[in-house]
Amino acid sequence: MKISRVSEMRALDRTAIERFGIKEELLMENAGEALYFVLLQALGINDKKFIVFCGIGNNGGDGFVIARKIHSNGGTVKVFILGDQSKYKGAAKMNLDIVSQLPIEVRTVESIEAIKTDVYHCDAIVDAIFGTGLARDVGGLYRDVIELVNESGKTVISADIPSGVNGDTGKIMGVAVKANYTVTFGLPKIGNLLFPGYDLCGKLYCTLISFPPSMYNADSLKFEINEPAPLPPRDQEGHKGNFGQVLFIAGASSYFGAPYFAALSFLKAGGGYARLAAPASMTPFIANKASEIVFVPQKQTRSGSISLENKGALLELSDKMDMVVLGPGLSLEEETQQLVRALAAEINKPLLIDGDGITALCEDLHIIKERKAETVLTPHLGEMSRITKRAVTEIDTNKMEILQQTAKELNVMIVLKGAHSLIGCPDERIFINMSGNPGMATAGSGDVLTGTIAAMFGLGLSLEDAVRKGVFMHGFSGDLAAEDMGQDGITAQDILDYLPLALKMDRQGLNERFRERYVGAHIV
Repeated sequence: MKISRVSEMRALDRTAIERFGIKEELLMENAGEALYFVLLQALGINDKKFIVFCGIGNNGGDGFVIARKIHSNGGTVKVFILGDQSKYKGAAKMNLDIVSQLPIEVRTVESIEAIKTDVYHCDAIVDAIFGTGLARDVGGLYRDVIELVNESGKTVISADIPSGVNGDTGKIMGVAVKANYTVTFGLPKIGNLLFPGYDLCGKLYCTLISFPPSMYNADSLKFEINEPAPLPPRDQEGHKGNFGQVLFIAGASSYFGAPYFAALSFLKAGGGYARLAAPASMTPFIANKASEIVFVPQKQTRSGSISLENKGALLELSDKMDMVVLGPGLSLEEETQQLVRALAAEINKPLLIDGDGITALCEDLHIIKERKAETVLTPHLGEMSRITKRAVTEIDTNKMEILQQTAKELNVMIVLKGAHSLIGCPDERIFINMSGNPGMATAGSGDVLTGTIAAMFGLGLSLEDAVRKGVFMHGFSGDLAAEDMGQDGITAQDILDYLPLALKMDRQGLNERFRERYVGAHIV
């Protein structure tokens, strides 16, 4: 499913009206109809009491439509307007005029004291205050109303997006409605799917409001929910070399976990042959825990990291591999950082760069730009800050645009790790991943992700599909772990241990519970 910016949705509305002759009144009617349908299914209408809060824009017009439909189908409804009624125009004014002719109480809110009794004695609240057009923080009476709605404990359904959530970032603009259900119109907006907005939407629905598929599937829409390709069948006569040979260049003194998790997760996620180039002094310890890995002990610096002396042998070995993973736990030792830059410049195989490898290459991003073979970066926000030379706060409030620009400029795929990890492609497409949970924010989780992506490539997917599938499977494994153990205390080892089950369930076809969880928005 595609996802739109607020500006893109406005353009789609104009296209529907001007090119296809779908009148604004019809678009608004379809939006209100979908809101009504979800409310009917969730709560019922007949003999129930509803409050509809309407702002002075088209979002308020959607509220008038649902108020009319509630009244028509046996519910009791009151409409409370926030703002100057004379500012309504077009379809919103038309629907206000219709509602005003019906036996429905319509009044302008002057203070929350005047509406508290109604709010606390209703069965449900419709939030049609702001929609996606909000441009500044919520204050004054609007803030008071939103806080009253949240404190009421009533079932809340929001039109398009919970009022107070920024449609392009998911950030809260001072204060925001916490909805039980949200029906978004045309396509989900970025703010519907990025946190904290996603968490405030409750169960998310989408109505296509009669847009033709040529509009909502257009190539010009670059953002979409990550729905990865199925895994290829596993060759019944295959040997370990058929399922990927990957070299992991990782590890340093005091960083035993990163190389272990990266290399072993490759095997646990279905990969065939993992070689780990780690400092010689640490390989016996890792081998004691993961003897399935093939070790390539490396000469060390005085500090216990991989020495630059190993460059030639590592390049020679890399040529025999399907993919190379560079960076987990390598340390910030300057000689090792030089080795990373030298290897990245000369390795001619697909290269996945993580952790300390990313830090090394931030010193000279031209190395990444000039690579001929495909490259994947898997930064967290701090590492993305180093790549882009932008503050973490700036990236966090403008993730989609910055990720899109950076992936294009560097000609790489970038996995920006976090809640609903983002996958950016060089052609400006971005995929929002829906699997995973907060319990996965733990040391070593990113190393498991690295190995999982490499395994998907080893199993036969293209690199783009492998990245998308790997991010999804990593989150799915974490969700399985959380389901059995709870989110508190999940470790990277738990995520790794659930990978075989995650693959098994994915191959069999996810059950309805997980399909519903990962769909992003339900079409209504």
